Amino acid sequence: MEFKVDLHTHTISSGHAYSTLKENLQEAKDKGLKMLAITDHGPQMPGGPHLYHFGNLRVLPREYMGVELLRGVEANIIDHDGKLDVPDHILRKLDIVLAGFHHGCYGGGDIEENTQAFINAMRHPYVDVIVHPGNPDYAVNPEKLVQASKELGVALEINNSSLTTSRKGSLENCRIIARLAAQKGSIISLGSDAHWAPLIGDFSKARNLIEEAGLKPKQILNTDPELVREYLKKKKRHSPIQLEVPQV
Repeated sequence: MEFKVDLHTHTISSGHAYSTLKENLQEAKDKGLKMLAITDHGPQMPGGPHLYHFGNLRVLPREYMGVELLRGVEANIIDHDGKLDVPDHILRKLDIVLAGFHHGCYGGGDIEENTQAFINAMRHPYVDVIVHPGNPDYAVNPEKLVQASKELGVALEINNSSLTTSRKGSLENCRIIARLAAQKGSIISLGSDAHWAPLIGDFSKARNLIEEAGLKPKQILNTDPELVREYLKKKKRHSPIQLEVPQV
């Protein structure tokens, strides 16, 4: 399986990442990626960027060094209702919106509360991907989560960083989610979650997991930029390359 897209990456704007956007794009080009999403953390993350950062993403080119650039955010889910830390008037102007739990942003809950928080976030009209749902710090009901993903048409992420340096103990949870997604025909998004340019496009651990689960290439957004464009269209967004972002 070949991957041409990375939908979860960070720049120095996230406050705890170490490369610039230009460095990330250069890395993407060098690795043969055709599409890259910039998804810096939402403002409730300690050290995260101000909302102005996301409002001003319109200054970025649609393509740079032959790599199509998606302007996005990794928004923080902040309560059991699935509320995000980025307002709708900003979210609707972005190409792609990731949403997930982070320490210092979401207080946590029991399995049912965490599961419902994710599902409520999936119901948000601008949320495209639920990130690192296998994090053992926020236990969920994987059956309910994957079923909701299928019914609501929102992709679940297999996060490569969760299988390497972050969120220790995620492997088995991610394996279960991947197997259920394969059975139900749900859409999966791979994320390097790169906080340093050389990790852009690194799906080494995630690849093993999705192949073991029996997921098909057409279920993996990262296999083709056109799959991403079509997915976002189904989410009632324009093709990213044509999307005009109005002034804040």
